[in-house]
Amino acid sequence: MDAHVSKSRANEEHHNNEQVDKAAKVKVSQVNLDWQHKGEVFLARWAHDASGHQGRDATYRWARDRGVDLTMDNISQVIHNCETCAAIKQAKRVKPLWYGGRWLKYRYGEAWQIDYITLPQTRQGKRYVLTMVEATTGWLETYPVPHATARNTILGLEKQVLWRHGTPERIESDNGTYFKNGLINT
Repeated sequence: MDAHVSKSRANEEHHNNEQVDKAAKVKVSQVNLDWQHKGEVFLARWAHDASGHQGRDATYRWARDRGVDLTMDNISQVIHNCETCAAIKQAKRVKPLWYGGRWLKYRYGEAWQIDYITLPQTRQGKRYVLTMVEATTGWLETYPVPHATARNTILGLEKQVLWRHGTPERIESDNGTYFKNGLINT
């Protein structure tokens, strides 16, 4: 406060400072300071996604085998809030997908249907999108590429399906040249 300010002006400034101080005070209970818990939940979510949306025990084992120490409570919380797992549970309650004149009786992640779609070329030079649809839920994964090739198909499957959902038992396609290739048939 300036010593050359009138008393009424000084009182007004003092009053304003008190109001600002009150507004700036935050009760500790209003701030979530549990950063360690948030970090553990983040790790549990990562492990659950990376292990292929498996159940609580399988996610726990997957994380433990990789040196990540998680609690069952955190894993359960993540699974309870997981949209992918909710879609899988709902798909299990409905009739299996009808495809190609037969009912698919696969579990989640065991069967995928893949194809390329063509889009206008992006600034990054990508013109095609590999679409990968999980057969029991309709879950869609995409992988944009500059060219529809066998190599890009393998990369897309590896990054979007294998790493996230595990190795499928069956992959169905329209048998285009990028799907019928020595790289893919091995």
